[in-house]
Amino acid sequence: MASERQFPRNPRLSRRSLLGGAAAAAGAATLTATGSGTASAATTRQADVAIVGAGLAGLTAARDLVAAGKSVVVLEARDRVGGRVVGLDLANGGVTEGGGEFIGPTQDRIKALADSLGVQTFTTYNTGDNLLYKDGKKTPYATDGILGAVPPIDAAGLANAAIVQATLDDLAKQIPVDAPWTAAKADEWDRQTFETWLRANAVVPSAKFLFDVACTSIFSAEPRELSFLFVLFYIAAAGNSSNPGTLERLTETANGAQELRFVGGSQLVPIKLAATLGDRVVLSAPVRTIARSGGGYVVTADGVTVTARKVVVAVPPPIAARITYDPVLPASRDQLTQRLPMASVGKAIAIYDTPFWRADGLNGQVVSDTGVISSTFDNSPPDASYGALMGFIEADEARKLDAASEAEVRAAVLKDYARYFGEKAASPTSFVLQRWNNEPYTRGGPVSIAAPGVLTQYGPALRAPVGGIHWAGTETSTHWMGFMDGAVRSGERVAKEVLTVL
Repeated sequence: MASERQFPRNPRLSRRSLLGGAAAAAGAATLTATGSGTASAATTRQADVAIVGAGLAGLTAARDLVAAGKSVVVLEARDRVGGRVVGLDLANGGVTEGGGEFIGPTQDRIKALADSLGVQTFTTYNTGDNLLYKDGKKTPYATDGILGAVPPIDAAGLANAAIVQATLDDLAKQIPVDAPWTAAKADEWDRQTFETWLRANAVVPSAKFLFDVACTSIFSAEPRELSFLFVLFYIAAAGNSSNPGTLERLTETANGAQELRFVGGSQLVPIKLAATLGDRVVLSAPVRTIARSGGGYVVTADGVTVTARKVVVAVPPPIAARITYDPVLPASRDQLTQRLPMASVGKAIAIYDTPFWRADGLNGQVVSDTGVISSTFDNSPPDASYGALMGFIEADEARKLDAASEAEVRAAVLKDYARYFGEKAASPTSFVLQRWNNEPYTRGGPVSIAAPGVLTQYGPALRAPVGGIHWAGTETSTHWMGFMDGAVRSGERVAKEVLTVL
């Protein structure tokens, strides 16, 4: 999860890393070598479309608009492209993913984009047993059984979990992915939290545990924070126009959203995409105001002002809300962004000389009821030249550590890794941490979440243009919201939308 982180910035991350260490690791040019600019002195530019945000959504929209013959300027607050997708340079010369990294079946648009840019994929390591750590006991379990990866909980819990999963999938089929607030039972489902629904349906404690872990793994949020309608929509969106979404596709590795990774790291995709746009992409240019002027707009960022006929805002809703708009946005749009907070997530990656857990018959994946890390993955490179254990710090656990030092987080994480994989895991050769809650231009992740009442009251404002201002970003996607694929889809959608009015 799938995803894709700190303030102040981690001093270990060099400018090379922030501008595209992943690309350098794969032999590609960094952004500064491709002509993309950093706003250092006040400049004025003109374009058909000003795009706010150089994540996958904004860059995809720019690509399509340029292909249609339109001029664009992409304004990015950070000194790198990729948004929630970022590669972290390692001391051994490798790169690991600090944000979104996995893709899987039905995520057609991110795969097509990567293919067009020559970014290859490889299969997430999934050979050997998963680990369940529950009630102080560590139990391996197979991932290749008849029913896939089935955690070794009691029979009553497994039976209850199967019923709950089937029910969720059936209810999700009733959700129109382009307008979940119009579902026949939308009001009923949007009046309750996922926690309330689970308590009434996941009645066996071990089954409730599995869905609690699934919830934090998927959303980086606790069940009590989420509208049940929002959860059903998220499940419905985990597919494409030919394949209805399922909970299994969200949670599984093989045949699921965690099936594949990118060779060289996921940030290679936005880096290479930005390279095709050259100096249309301006870094270190946080947008402060978007003001109507005559028949167009003036977009003011640090060091650069863009006059444009149309504007695309392709950043998370809470970040879009921090821009000053003139005239002010309609109440429906502003109230929506007030109610779509980012979830809470960090990623901790420990590096070892070898992926030693593989020799023990383990695939590096853990489900746990203990510690700050409740789920892990083997983040080693495809040639296994070194070992990497990645763990998600999510929801309540992430918030508990927001004010902790990196040393304190490292100690807590390595304690968990040693608990799961033995004492070898306590002594990595290096350690990297990405804390999205403290990242100034994201402030959480992997996605904005909706509490009860939000979708039914404010959902129609999610994609509706405001004059010549159009909205993109993974939160606006009708399929794979919250994922890299959703970001790409939103960029493609908004480009078509803008072209109809230019």
